[in-house]
Formats: sequence, structure tokens, C-alpha cells
Amino acid sequence: MMSITQSLEDYLEAIYVLESKGTPATVRGVARFLDVKMPSVVAAVRLLKDRVLARQEPYAPITLTAEGRAAAKKILARHTLLKRFLIMLGVKPGTADEDACRMEHILSHETMEKIRLYTEGREGK
Repeated sequence: MMSITQSLEDYLEAIYVLESKGTPATVRGVARFLDVKMPSVVAAVRLLKDRVLARQEPYAPITLTAEGRAAAKKILARHTLLKRFLIMLGVKPGTADEDACRMEHILSHETMEKIRLYTEGREGK
């Protein structure tokens, strides 16, 4: 997958989470989920469509392409791992979720792998 901005990663993740819950990923729903304005969602969806990561017909829900879904799964997995790690460190769940959202975009693959290994080793204890 071509590299995309942190913001577009957040939109991919939001669409994926909404779809996973069985909720149609509408512009309004994504805006509410991310606490952004609807024109921001429209602009982001246009960019995701240009990169063939999402599809949307006029006034229809946003759906992810196979490539978009794969990218969103990876983003969500990083977020989930980081949140779990931060909670293990004693960070409150709400703060852990917010911090994980920021961290998921910037940590290297190597660091993420070390966190995964550490987290898996600690969960068995």
C-alpha cells in the first residue's frame, strides 16, 4: 500500500470500525465517530477513493476496498496493541485509547514488534 497520512489512516480505521459493528459508514457517522466536520470527511473520502482504498456512490455509505480493509485492519491492530500495552502500564483506558491513537502512526515496525512480544509475554503471567 502506498503511504497515506495519519489523518487518512484515522478515516480508514473509523470506516472499518463502523462497518465491523454493522453500522453503515456514512459521512455523518464517520464525522461523529472522529469528532470532525462533515466536509472534512467528504474530502478524506475523496482522497481514499483516489487511492482506491474506499468506494462511495453519491449519498451511499462508504465502503472499503480489499486493499483499504487490509490497511484498516493493520491500523486497528496497532491501535489495539498499543492501548493494551498502555493499560498494562497502568494508564487509564480512556487515556490509553487517546495516546494509542497518536502513537499508532509514528512508531516503527521494530518498536511495535517489541511491544507485541512484551505484551504477549506479560499476558501469560
